[in-house]
Amino acid sequence: MPRATPLFTPVLIVGCVIIMMSFAVRASFGVFQIPIAEEFGWLRSEFSLAIAIQNLAWGIGQPIFGAVAEKIGDRKAIVLGAVVYAAGLVLSAGATTPFQMQAYEWLVGFGIAGTGFGVVLAVVGRASSDENRSMSLAIVTAAGSAGQIVGAPTAEFLLTMMSWQMVFLVFAVSVLALILTLPLMRAPEVASKAELEESLGQILVKAFKDPSYTMIFLGFFSCGYQLAFITAHFPAFVTEMCGPIMPGGVLHSVGVTTTSALGAVAISLIGAANVAGTLFAGYLGKRYTKKYLLAGIYTARTVVAAVFILLPITPLSVIIFSVVMGSLWLATVPLTSGLVAHIYGLRYMGTLYGIVFLSHQIGGFLGVWLGGRMYDIYGDYTLVWWIGVGVGAFSAIVHLPIRERPLAAAAA
Repeated sequence: MPRATPLFTPVLIVGCVIIMMSFAVRASFGVFQIPIAEEFGWLRSEFSLAIAIQNLAWGIGQPIFGAVAEKIGDRKAIVLGAVVYAAGLVLSAGATTPFQMQAYEWLVGFGIAGTGFGVVLAVVGRASSDENRSMSLAIVTAAGSAGQIVGAPTAEFLLTMMSWQMVFLVFAVSVLALILTLPLMRAPEVASKAELEESLGQILVKAFKDPSYTMIFLGFFSCGYQLAFITAHFPAFVTEMCGPIMPGGVLHSVGVTTTSALGAVAISLIGAANVAGTLFAGYLGKRYTKKYLLAGIYTARTVVAAVFILLPITPLSVIIFSVVMGSLWLATVPLTSGLVAHIYGLRYMGTLYGIVFLSHQIGGFLGVWLGGRMYDIYGDYTLVWWIGVGVGAFSAIVHLPIRERPLAAAAA
């Protein structure tokens, strides 16, 4: 009787560490929205554009780093990503104009791409057995949420002791430290003979001609829009729009006495809930049709966002929204990456998923930038929320016609 393949391997553990740190830093940027704007007198849209550019650069860089990893090796690609990420943070710490900040966020975005899902999920996917792959991808994705749990509150805490510039430098050193974990990340090439014989160009042509790939690409747009908008603007939204925190209540008893602190805690709650939600999505992805699970997640997000914005914004509604939306937050990632691997194989998963992820980050760019732009025009975020509701409904619909079977079998 063959031995069961272990779920937790050195590759999986290191992948979790890298994603956790990369996402902890990335998820903290919303906390800097108000301090940076107040120090320099910038409009909300100016720092929002910097974060939007970061998201767009992340999306553009993802297929590039995926191809680099498949060409020169996963670990070399991650080293390059960590160095670029740290350089972008160091330069951002010295920015004094919106243009400088926006220019340096291109580097931060490319660095996130090199240390993010496209490269790490591909490594973990190749190193996992068929029976463990869905859960392995979910565990790594959940590690990103664990980073989100600590990222925003850590930034908020550090800002009480030092300037935002020094916080950026601390984060840069932390990102560079990821390089020390890479000796343990050795993933085998798990691919069929047919996959090994195909070139990257050949599989890209097949994917681009496949309507299912187009629908996966389009469907991932709303995920990026919703997540990036909330990550970048929710702390400021809660600070300014939430009703008062009542003295003597539960929040006061745990040290949350201001809406600013509640905004940071909300991002952490989203991350905490998403750990469970993403792991559950990985469990379901092994047993049920992924496209229907994705359609269900997008439908639930649409309903939750609509109800939240229609009701009065109170500390209780913020907490409930954070927990419910958090349970749906990155649950799409293991299902979407697993769908790409299932249909198109593992050999070029990094590049193929990276291209799909570009759609996610185009959505992220628009979510963050529109958030700041609409705020400057209208003084609130209401219209941006409703656009998110609309694109969420679109994603729920567009996943339904996907043909969820390996491309080779479909062609046969």
